[in-house]
Amino acid sequence: MDRITKEQRSYTMSKIRGKNTKPERVIFKLLKSRGLSFKKHYKLLGNPDVVFPKARIAVFIDGDFWHGRDYEKRKDSLPDYWVKKIGRNIVRDKRNRARLRKEGWIVIRFWEHRILKRPKGCINRIVKQLQASQETM
Repeated sequence: MDRITKEQRSYTMSKIRGKNTKPERVIFKLLKSRGLSFKKHYKLLGNPDVVFPKARIAVFIDGDFWHGRDYEKRKDSLPDYWVKKIGRNIVRDKRNRARLRKEGWIVIRFWEHRILKRPKGCINRIVKQLQASQETM
């Protein structure tokens, strides 16, 4: 049972932004500092946060809570509303990533906490994948 009304939940959710979050801004800034050309919030299945269209690389920057990091550990302490919502997000994310891979995209996924703790490691992973893609072109 949720502790707030449907209207209060709707208002609260409307204030949460899904674009240009702090982890996204960190990645955008580091990619630009490396001189890399990329698209933000490219119109593609699953709405990847960063896309390299020519290399067919899609990068997803997933919020820890919203996309279910440690979900199995947390779900018993969450209200039913969140268990259902996050559960649906996890299923949708897996389905979208699988479809993109099937369509020939390379999918990279980073958790919010990883970007905030080790941003350069995340950028290095993207750069390595870009280099590998260029070798096969």
